[in-house]
Amino acid sequence: MTPEEKEIAKLKDEIKAELRVIFKTNMKIFDWDIPEANDQRAAELIVATMQKALDEIKTEVANGEYANY
Repeated sequence: MTPEEKEIAKLKDEIKAELRVIFKTNMKIFDWDIPEANDQRAAELIVATMQKALDEIKTEVANGEYANY
């Protein structure tokens, strides 16, 4: 196992938890801004936006933008 694989094994639960915090925070913002919001639709939109951001980061990684971070 590489040092990077060992580190991600330690961090993966924290990363997942941080993503959930971002998601839940944005769900709260939807509820504050739109009291009658359709929570299911809000969740779908938030997840789609988060996925788009992850896809953009994935492309940056594939392009080597973090090779010398």
